[in-house]
Amino acid sequence: MDTELTSLYGEHIDDAECRRFQMAAEIAGRKWTASILLAGARGAERFSEYRALVDGISDRMLSVRLKELEQEGLMLREVTPTTPVQVRYRLSPAGRELIAVLHPLVRWGTKWRTDADAGANALGAAVS
Repeated sequence: MDTELTSLYGEHIDDAECRRFQMAAEIAGRKWTASILLAGARGAERFSEYRALVDGISDRMLSVRLKELEQEGLMLREVTPTTPVQVRYRLSPAGRELIAVLHPLVRWGTKWRTDADAGANALGAAVS
């Protein structure tokens, strides 16, 4: 079995790179992850700000995802020992890099769905 693939850009992609890509795709593709990262890119820092910007997420799920993103090195958590304790979340440098990767994917997804929806609407009109 060939252990190297050639990308669209003519670069070789080996099995180890494929596994790292799969791990990255699994992290970025988890439900709510992209929305949380994009909220961070839009300036959210406090838990309540993330909750307000990520429509439909429960407090528990937001807490779980923020913790996962911190463990993966995509978010930084800063605790200020005041009364009450203040916790702020910011994108790490790796999180900012991932945002840069997600933006073209978001644009592609929007175009893809727009094209697919237009095709479905045209097909529906032709059948009617």
